[in-house]
Amino acid sequence: MSIFGLHPIDAAVLLGYVGVILWIGYRVGARTRDRGEFFLAGRRLGGFYQFFLNFGTSTNADQAVAVSREIYRQGIGGMWIQFLVLFITPFYWFQVLFFRRVRLTTIGDFFTERFQSPFLGGAFAIFILLVSIIGGGAGFMVAGKTFMAVTPKAEVEWTVDERESVLAFREFRELTDRLDAGLATADRARWEELNERNKLGQLSSIVSHTNPLIFYVLFAVVVGLYTMLGGFRAAAITDAIQGVLIVLFSFILIPVGLAKVGGFDGLHATVPDFMFALFGSAALSDYGWYTILAMILANLVSIIAVTTGMQTAGSARDEMTARLGMIGGMFFKRFIMLFWALAGLLAIGSYAGDLHDPDLIWGYMSRDLLMPGALGLMMVGILAANMSTLDATAVSYSALFIRTLYEPLRPGRSESHYLLVGRLVIPLTLIGGVVVAVLVDDLLGLFRYFISIPAIFGASIWLGFVWRGLTRPAVVLQVAICVMIYAIIPNLFGVMDWSRHDVRFLQTTRARVVQVDEPALLGDVDAGRASRVGETLTRVREVAPAAVFFDEVARENPADPTSQLVGLGRFNAEIWVLSWFGTDFSDTPRSWLIAFRFFFDAIVPFILLFLFSAVTAPVGTEALDRFFAKMHTPVQATPELDVLALEAAYAAPRQFDGDKIFPGSRWEVMKPTMIDYLGFGGSWVLVGLILMLLWLMVNI
Repeated sequence: MSIFGLHPIDAAVLLGYVGVILWIGYRVGARTRDRGEFFLAGRRLGGFYQFFLNFGTSTNADQAVAVSREIYRQGIGGMWIQFLVLFITPFYWFQVLFFRRVRLTTIGDFFTERFQSPFLGGAFAIFILLVSIIGGGAGFMVAGKTFMAVTPKAEVEWTVDERESVLAFREFRELTDRLDAGLATADRARWEELNERNKLGQLSSIVSHTNPLIFYVLFAVVVGLYTMLGGFRAAAITDAIQGVLIVLFSFILIPVGLAKVGGFDGLHATVPDFMFALFGSAALSDYGWYTILAMILANLVSIIAVTTGMQTAGSARDEMTARLGMIGGMFFKRFIMLFWALAGLLAIGSYAGDLHDPDLIWGYMSRDLLMPGALGLMMVGILAANMSTLDATAVSYSALFIRTLYEPLRPGRSESHYLLVGRLVIPLTLIGGVVVAVLVDDLLGLFRYFISIPAIFGASIWLGFVWRGLTRPAVVLQVAICVMIYAIIPNLFGVMDWSRHDVRFLQTTRARVVQVDEPALLGDVDAGRASRVGETLTRVREVAPAAVFFDEVARENPADPTSQLVGLGRFNAEIWVLSWFGTDFSDTPRSWLIAFRFFFDAIVPFILLFLFSAVTAPVGTEALDRFFAKMHTPVQATPELDVLALEAAYAAPRQFDGDKIFPGSRWEVMKPTMIDYLGFGGSWVLVGLILMLLWLMVNI
């Protein structure tokens, strides 16, 4: 007996979890009376809730799936699509301090106060609300794809079209396995046809009972209900529960997966050696060391613009609670990511080439490896990981809308009125996420999108906290230019017929053949290519052409090798701008194309801000003095003491000049304290520890 492909025990576990979460939202909602409680949990959250709030809001199932799917596709180097945040974590020590000391509710409030510009605050709100819809779509997409993989149809239930799609994928996989050894002319032509069909999404490895749209709607209803009822406190309480479940789903596959491949020895015997390289080669991987460096820089610029950051820090009772909660929660996530990476390696060893869509790998492994009940717990963990982010972000977007858009247009309304509108905004953001999940089918593309898009505002936030010279017109101009290059052109050119067929944009790199020396695998011994596992073999590997301006370039009619080419996916406007200066990308490895894009995303906003600030008028001195006096005043133990401390700071804003690294300049960077040395330095020690554990994991 099964319920839509699920064992009754698994279905019962899922329903029980949903019931508990809704009950918590109801109980917390009964005690929520004002916006301070709804949006910031009354600024009373202690270390326990801060730890799990930071861990939960920063940890999505889509991140686990992104890590495992990229490792499944690229080897261990693929983990950097997410693990690059490890090198950014120490900077949270200062970011959290900024967010707590500014004593505001949203980042939109920061733009309004720092630049004396309600326009910039509203512009940030509108932009981030639109971006948030795309971010929510990633969470829905991963949960949906995982459920699709664990609820497959039996072969007798397939339609004619479904059967043809699956059989074509199996043929494509068989031909791909023989590709390096060389294919006959007819087989090569058939492989190229199937490869084009695969790019167009016409091949399938599984057929599922799960209807994605129905799943997305039900998921959104559950998250929306308990979040609308309980607000940020409900998010924090449920995140504590969901944090335990996230740990569970991160661990549960490892022991059974290792047993399946024969332990770590079996893993090394079945997975090619180059897939254990932490930094992939330029020839065989999308993730060279320079690619990772570029993505780290872009993410460092972007991370401060994440909407939940100010609310998470602002909900803490004091600065140290906020700092320790953030650092502790984030490093615990980095540790958990090691297990996601190991799951990706196990997927290569067990299921290499089995799936048409790498996003399905987590659910596929779960279905194959876990018994009834354990599979239900895994599915609950997937839901929990996504819920713990969706709930907090939905409340953050609601607060952003109320504070920077709705209240300025309709001032003087009652607290209950604003609270009601805030609750109604939550389902609207979730509905937007559902729409994106239906329309977009590429998780990796969304992740790369989110590394760069927040940098549009992130650069001005970083500079706004530390440099008086940053001007309002400079921010407006920089944001306008970067929105055009990072968001509007990539999306417009990615859907407009003329740009997708313009031969100037359909350029690809040249195909290459490379030789690599690798230890022989078990399959090589079975095929007679080696006498033992580990014997060095020289392999010839074909590196296919990579699209320069689009994510992919494919034939419109896969069966006709002379049919028109078409660009697929995101149009990389950053590469297009660089091409204006005569850069030839014909022989550029794909890893360098990705690196150029992210170096551009990280550096160009700062160049524009400094240039425009040099020729435009700064914000008034009085407003800047007041803002930075507040930033240099520690948060006090009680609200009453905090008010007194701020009044003293406002009365004598120059009292802090002696504590600056560059006194008398426009830079507002304070001399580090012993706490800063311990916190920032200790964070780098933890980074080293995590890297050592990663090295041990791939070399054991």
